Amino acid sequence: MQQPIRIAPSILSADFARLGDEIRALEAAGADYIHIDVMDGHFVPNLTIGPLVVKALRPHTTLPFDVHLMISPVDGFLDAFAEAGADIITVHPEAGPHLHRSLQRIKALGKKAGVSLNPATPAKALDYVLDLVDLVLVMSVNPGFGGQSFIDSQLRKIASIRKMIDATGRTIDLEVDGGIDPVTAVAAISAGADVLVAGTATFRGGSTAYASNIAGLRGA
Repeated sequence: MQQPIRIAPSILSADFARLGDEIRALEAAGADYIHIDVMDGHFVPNLTIGPLVVKALRPHTTLPFDVHLMISPVDGFLDAFAEAGADIITVHPEAGPHLHRSLQRIKALGKKAGVSLNPATPAKALDYVLDLVDLVLVMSVNPGFGGQSFIDSQLRKIASIRKMIDATGRTIDLEVDGGIDPVTAVAAISAGADVLVAGTATFRGGSTAYASNIAGLRGA
């Protein structure tokens, strides 16, 4: 069953010179998760942050840290991000080599486990791991950069995964990331998404606009 809509602002679009202030402002503005994009310049064509930054940010909010690892090989970093304060750790099937083992390790660390599917990665990649999963992240852009346009073909994938999740009878977040704005949010939610990652759409207009931006997305 589709859950209430939650908003996970991506700090990729935040002011990196004042990340602590930005995160506190997001919590005050009504964000549900803090989405942290970790990129290695190898699995995706960009380089962002590591566990030390996550650890430094942890005291600034009580909101769950939704950490999306776009790094390969990923297994060697799971413990470090768990120790740094991640609450949800999301990995890609291609970042393995063994997705099931990666998810087992995340669960053993006491964290929620997520799987992220790139635009060309089919929903069937979840077939034999959904019992371990707490969150499915559908990438509606090719990962690596903010500010890209929503890929409409991902709506069919979202709808397909919604059916897969409902068939389990479990509570699993269905998250969408990429090109989310008040218009594409409507399409993503209609297809079955219940968590929206929004970078540009959240941070547009500065900190005084965060609350209205988040409310606008949630109201979609």
